[in-house]
Amino acid sequence: MVESSPVNVEVLQYEPTPCYPVLADPVAVGWAEAAGTLPAGTRVLAVDGPAVLDWAAVAAGLHAAFDDGRTRVEIADVRTAVRDWETVRRLTDSDELRDDPDFARLADGDLLGLMDPSALAQLAGPDEGGVLRVLIGPGAALGDADLLWWVDLPKRYAEAAVKHGRGRNLAAPEDEPPTLRRLFYIDWPLLDRHRDHMAGRIDRWIDVTDTVNPASIGGQALRETCRSLATRPFRTRPTFNSTPWGGHWGQETLGHNPDAENTALGYELIAPESGVLLGDDASRCVEVPFQLVVALSPVDVLGPAVYDMFGTSFPVRFDYLDTVGGGNLSVHCHPRPDDMRGVFGWPYTQHESYYLMRAGADSKVFLGLREGADVEAFQHSAHAADAHGTPFDIERYVQVFPAEAGQLYLVPAGTPHGSGEGNVVLEVSATPYLYSLRFYDWLRRDAADRQRAVHVEHAFRNLDPSRSGAAVARELVQRPRPLHAGDGWHEEVIGALPAMFFQVHRIAVEPGRAAEQQTDGRFHVLTVVDGQGAVVTTDAGHRHSVNYAETLAIPASVTAYRVHNPGPEPVRLVKAQVV
Repeated sequence: MVESSPVNVEVLQYEPTPCYPVLADPVAVGWAEAAGTLPAGTRVLAVDGPAVLDWAAVAAGLHAAFDDGRTRVEIADVRTAVRDWETVRRLTDSDELRDDPDFARLADGDLLGLMDPSALAQLAGPDEGGVLRVLIGPGAALGDADLLWWVDLPKRYAEAAVKHGRGRNLAAPEDEPPTLRRLFYIDWPLLDRHRDHMAGRIDRWIDVTDTVNPASIGGQALRETCRSLATRPFRTRPTFNSTPWGGHWGQETLGHNPDAENTALGYELIAPESGVLLGDDASRCVEVPFQLVVALSPVDVLGPAVYDMFGTSFPVRFDYLDTVGGGNLSVHCHPRPDDMRGVFGWPYTQHESYYLMRAGADSKVFLGLREGADVEAFQHSAHAADAHGTPFDIERYVQVFPAEAGQLYLVPAGTPHGSGEGNVVLEVSATPYLYSLRFYDWLRRDAADRQRAVHVEHAFRNLDPSRSGAAVARELVQRPRPLHAGDGWHEEVIGALPAMFFQVHRIAVEPGRAAEQQTDGRFHVLTVVDGQGAVVTTDAGHRHSVNYAETLAIPASVTAYRVHNPGPEPVRLVKAQVV
């Protein structure tokens, strides 16, 4: 076993706010600057965006910005045009998961299906001179408007708001408490599709992270900038969340969220939730969803073959699981393909892999069933733990491996797994929504001092008994296999399975050397896992540095690029690609 060095007290170079210039338009700050771009004669302005943001603050900002003494501003809230709540719930909840406390089937259809067409049509009102009618709320773009502004709140803020009981779920009445279940599985899919469908019509994009002084850019600049990103390497904005099992590597080594409880989950690149910062620097920029970049240029980003397979879904994600000074993750699995499609409503499942960035001296990785494990007894123990708080020894049923820094552990759907305490895992996986099915969570308590939820029936229905015994070590804990090599560099395959649609490679580059890479019509994702960093250059002249622990997206359209090591020590990068 390779033991990592202790956590650095010196923060390594790591850029938490990578920014990219906006093409052909300055970033405006404040409602007044945005209002100054409105063309004369505009009668109806639609202001669309997520359900959970503070729409009262948006309305107040718009009123103040347009109140010039000559124009009367009338605000019409589009949320008054939604169908009744019982109808909305019937349209968005599946029978099988209707009463499930944690999961829902991903909502299909579109936002228009939740609206009352006649009520929506009346919102534009009569044509009155000197009156600016502003339609606000999710679905405003569906009304009869002259221009469309999009106000957006990055999803990390939406999740935090709902956790604290603020905001509303999509189409919900004011007195209905918001839930993460509806936010993740109902609101986000519907609103993301709605936004992507309207992307070509947006006249102004407004980031309302600060509702008093929002930052904004013009719609044409938004589209041109996003399409430019699709031709060059770029990073998404990283963020870390705290959980009860979280560690402190992200804080102590990367300098991220130093005042947070911990840095458990590091989102490096997760398509449904990540954003890209556009502007001169982090103090004057707008954040746009990474998924919008993909939706505007799917073939350039993904490549033709991947687009044919996955549509506009970016199917690979990179994130960190930090348990340094924390606790064991739950032992869980992810839905097998049939359940993912039939029960949860997503066309592909969440195959995963764990790359150990660092490992504690006695740390473990939980992976696969033990040879001859009594699955019925395992299920009985899991039920008893859930219902009665009865602890049990998970290692009677699930194998453990020594956590080895630099090793990749493959985790096909249905395989029980989890990282032990003391590790930093770079999780390279597929990108469905949040369907982690827990067998056991160590009877851990949440912030409200309730035993954390597990999902025993879902987990055992999806358990793959073939991932057991000696086959786990043979098939899922693979040794590197040489692939390509050149002057001072080499590339090796560190994880590949026929059942998984992506492979994980590792590139090693000596000081002063450069590794030649070809996308072959498919995107790549890179993370520096050893060494200070690298510089990526493309044939088109783009240059992007990437430091230790940073993740870089390489669109398929880049075609050829080089990974140069300018430092005094060897550097290694993990690379993932669809095969």
